[in-house]
Amino acid sequence: MTTDGNGAGVGGSADAPTPAGPVGARGGRRAAPTLRQVAAAAGVSRATASRVINGGHLVSDQARAAVEAAIAELGFVPHPVARSLATRRTDSVALVVPEPNERLLGDPFFGHIINGLSLSLEAADLQMVLVVVRPGSGQDRAVRYLTTGKVDGAVVTSHHREDSLNRRLVESGLPCAFQGRPLGVDSACYVDTDNVAGARRAAEHLIASGRRRIGTVAGPADMAAGIDRLTGWREALTAAGLPVDAVEHGDFTVAGGTAAVQRLLRRHPDLDAVFLANDLMASGALGVLAASGRRVPEDVAVFGYDDLGLAATTTPPLSTVVNPVERMAARAGAMIADLLAGGEPSSAPVILDAELVLRASA
Repeated sequence: MTTDGNGAGVGGSADAPTPAGPVGARGGRRAAPTLRQVAAAAGVSRATASRVINGGHLVSDQARAAVEAAIAELGFVPHPVARSLATRRTDSVALVVPEPNERLLGDPFFGHIINGLSLSLEAADLQMVLVVVRPGSGQDRAVRYLTTGKVDGAVVTSHHREDSLNRRLVESGLPCAFQGRPLGVDSACYVDTDNVAGARRAAEHLIASGRRRIGTVAGPADMAAGIDRLTGWREALTAAGLPVDAVEHGDFTVAGGTAAVQRLLRRHPDLDAVFLANDLMASGALGVLAASGRRVPEDVAVFGYDDLGLAATTTPPLSTVVNPVERMAARAGAMIADLLAGGEPSSAPVILDAELVLRASA
């Protein structure tokens, strides 16, 4: 079996001749026509030609007629082995999490992804398989597993700029959808929340409430959520004519947020508000502020991001931005199910709106 650039299985060999190849002008047997030639003659993509050959759906009558005419004209005969491989399905989709186990088990973000994706795939009669990818050699092992027929497709989350996993999966032809904006690959098959707008609205709320020395603990600088939420914070402060120098980076963990806020307060003891790029880091900030004798929100207002349960249980409860993780995961599941059913890849990502939830911390 070969795959096209969109990961669609194809019904004929793109290179090897079949035993029934046509006879050339000199009496020799010339190479059999390939799927690529059929697609070119029909004026369609290889994925569309493959769907026609393999009996797939979501093909227009015009495209189907063009492919069938090209097949007849070229004498294309699907390779029987390739065709059987093309239609072989495992009815399973991998949720790929390129993070260490402690992140997966300690961050409610991932639990919400698992719940949203598994329910979405269940509705499409697909089974979710969890694949945790550890740094180093774990990536090679995961790529081998994912690209050798163990699963039909993958939903990938938690993307890092220098991580080659996304690129390797896309280049392999495996049907992929991404939860969150992927870095390092050109793909519109992803679902995300408007992280820039969410962070901007949180900062604008702090400004509107009278705060003038607003710091931030941004997420990792190699992740889209960390980059975009920092951008939104900067946009709001710049528009209000406020300084944007009070920035530290954390790793989306309680410990990381605690250490980052300690550094931030040492450098900028005059802060009267802090926006943190997720609620775990914000909960760490609350502990640091209490230990330093600063009252929340009277002395320092605190704003988080996610609203995945933790924010309502802190002291005081956190104001935060809603990160609709389960809805995003469900939409990513619908994307991959559509791809596996023969649908065309998305031409534009799905971006969900960001909403504020105001509680006592701000």
